[in-house]
Amino acid sequence: MVAAQWDALYRLARLLAGADTTADDVLQAALLRAVRSHRAVLAADAPVAYLRRIVTTTAVDEAARAARRRREQRADGTDHAHDPTLDVDSRGELWPLVAALPPRQRAVVVLRFYEDLSEREIAAVLGCRPGTVKSQGAAAMAKLRQALAAAPVGKGESRDR
Repeated sequence: MVAAQWDALYRLARLLAGADTTADDVLQAALLRAVRSHRAVLAADAPVAYLRRIVTTTAVDEAARAARRRREQRADGTDHAHDPTLDVDSRGELWPLVAALPPRQRAVVVLRFYEDLSEREIAAVLGCRPGTVKSQGAAAMAKLRQALAAAPVGKGESRDR
C-alpha cells in the first residue's frame, strides 16, 4: 500500500516540510509511526487517509520541535539553526509565503489547496474540529494577503530586472 502511495505521500511531506531533506526526515518518521501502528492503519476505513494523517501530524510535530529548538538556542545566546522552509523552491510567488506560515496553518493550506481536501477531511487529518480548520485557514489567508500586499512582486513589478 505504501509503495502505491509513495509519490503522493512524499509530495505531501515536501509541501508540509518545505524542503526535500526535511521531507525525507518527515516521511521516514511518519512511516516508522505507521509501522508501529500497522494494525490500526490496515483496520482503518480509509488506510490512505490514515497514512496522510500520520504524515501531516509528523510534519507539524517536527516543525514545532524545530521552532522550539531555535527559540531555546536564541535564549541561550547560541546561533540558531537555519530554517529549511526558507530554502523552498521560489519559482512561484506564493509558495515561499506559504512555507513561512506556522506549521498548522501551512498544513491547512497545503491540505486544502494542494491536496484538495474538504474542511471535514482536513479536520480528520489534523485531529481537530472543522471550526479549527476554518479559523486556521482564515488566519493563514490573512497572513498570505498581508504578505502579498507588502511584496513588490504582484504589484506590477517583475523579478526579471
